[in-house]
Amino acid sequence: MDRRSHASRAGRASSPHSTYHRAQSAIDAALPAVGGRAKVVLVLFAAFAAIFFLRLVFLQVIVADQYSAQAEESRTISFTTNPHRGTIYDRNGIVLATSVEATTIYANPVEVTDVAGTARALAGALGGEPADFEALLSKEGTSFVYIKRQAEVSEGERVKALELDGIYFISDTRREYPNGSIGGQVIGYCNVDGDGITGLELQYNDILKGTAGTYVAERGEKGFPIPGGVKEETPAVDGQDIMISLDIKLQDTVEQAVIEGMETIETDQGSAVVMDASTGEIYAACSLPLMNPADMESSEVGSEHVKAITQVYEPGSTFKSVSAMAILEAKKMTPESTMFCPSSISANDYDVSDAHEREDETLTLREILNHSSNVGISLATEAAGFEHLNDAIGRYHLTERTGVDYPGEGSGHVEDFENWGTIVGYNVSFGQGISVTPLQMVRFYGCIANGGVMVTPHFLISKPQTGEVAEYPTEVVTEDAEALSDLRSMLRSVVTDGSGKRADVEGYPVCGKTSTAEVPSEQGGYKEGVYNLGFCGFIDGASTNLVCFVGANEVPYTRQTTPVFNAIMTSAVKQYNITSS
Repeated sequence: MDRRSHASRAGRASSPHSTYHRAQSAIDAALPAVGGRAKVVLVLFAAFAAIFFLRLVFLQVIVADQYSAQAEESRTISFTTNPHRGTIYDRNGIVLATSVEATTIYANPVEVTDVAGTARALAGALGGEPADFEALLSKEGTSFVYIKRQAEVSEGERVKALELDGIYFISDTRREYPNGSIGGQVIGYCNVDGDGITGLELQYNDILKGTAGTYVAERGEKGFPIPGGVKEETPAVDGQDIMISLDIKLQDTVEQAVIEGMETIETDQGSAVVMDASTGEIYAACSLPLMNPADMESSEVGSEHVKAITQVYEPGSTFKSVSAMAILEAKKMTPESTMFCPSSISANDYDVSDAHEREDETLTLREILNHSSNVGISLATEAAGFEHLNDAIGRYHLTERTGVDYPGEGSGHVEDFENWGTIVGYNVSFGQGISVTPLQMVRFYGCIANGGVMVTPHFLISKPQTGEVAEYPTEVVTEDAEALSDLRSMLRSVVTDGSGKRADVEGYPVCGKTSTAEVPSEQGGYKEGVYNLGFCGFIDGASTNLVCFVGANEVPYTRQTTPVFNAIMTSAVKQYNITSS
């Protein structure tokens, strides 16, 4: 009971009624002779003085910091200052992505005195509908809305000239891509906040972006910063430039060749990669549909990645080169060794036959590759020992990521060797039951072209401002010069006498392998009547050691990608003045 009485008294101590009684008691004690009416006046005066004093203490001590901050905010403008994002150059110094000056226009809806009139003025200066701007200017509960981010500087100047109440401006930058869709998938794009979202803009965002700064300054009547009124400024630290391996001229050639080739093949799914087998530098890479980072609103679903890097597939007959290499390294056959190849074979209740019907016949290993015989490569691989093929898959890292500096690289898969049956060995020998990326196949063919030395595919070459040159690991996968020479000879025969004739470039020893692979179905098994086509090859002994892959997905059997390879390599020969030893 005593505690509740004490709490009640404590609660009344801060009320005006309590203050009055206390003041009266104090006056009675101090001025016993003062009359009743004068005493009431004195009591009221003392009570009001006490209330005023308490309010003054509240404002000056208790909430002083809060009101000071509000007053500061009302007469200052503060924002984050964006750094200048680094420029991306191609291998020849051509600008692929750069940041240009821009103006961000924003409003404080509280300060807009004529919403409808301001909306009409903004629409006249910036384009668009007045109703859209009116909706922004009418927002409640906020003192900041974007009118247009990263507008042209000229647009900002037009709006400034209108001297509209509550409309303010920030110096900004905007990302531009001068080449449009050419190389767009490799380069990637940034969002409006300056963050890389895809491609190399994402891969090297930390290098390109820099560090944002801060800016706080007093503002005048129209909202512009007052000269000399800067309260706080932390300068932004600009990002670094990078030079990449892409050659925008060859990239354009590759993209046009793929577009035209896929129209002829009658598919909208195609891809290509061109890599220097000696260095790992990727000169060109694309897949359809293309992406234009300067116009992302028009981009198609699936256009933002180079599928030859990010998506795996069953490689089909281009993988027969891996099996042939395993056989040659095992010293079980030479290119001219023969093997009886029936029209079909069976294993584990499955049949294996060639794509074209034929009679039983005896073929050399060279002819097996020339004619792309599934039966022949299956039997030759079995005779050499499936363990040699499994070993080659591991040594050549064919189901492992290559380490390319591009987001989302695929990795591939093959069944653990302990689970291989005969039919699995057969299927893997001709590129079924194993998944890889086209880039992994490019790296393998590059290793054959490069004397057994495997490189790391990559885009970054250097950082021009610091002079730093990127370095990448290489690996000697095989020192079997005889096997390497034999396989190159066999791949040359594929082009001169086999299925790859249309890939040949006049005057140059093109080596390579075609592929017509069945397409796995989501319901199991393989789709009927459509195939994934491909060709991967190089010019033997070339002064610029380029390897090129061209693929087309889900097309009729009778098509080939060899003409697209020919168009790309013919242009490359001229552009780089390639010679062959």
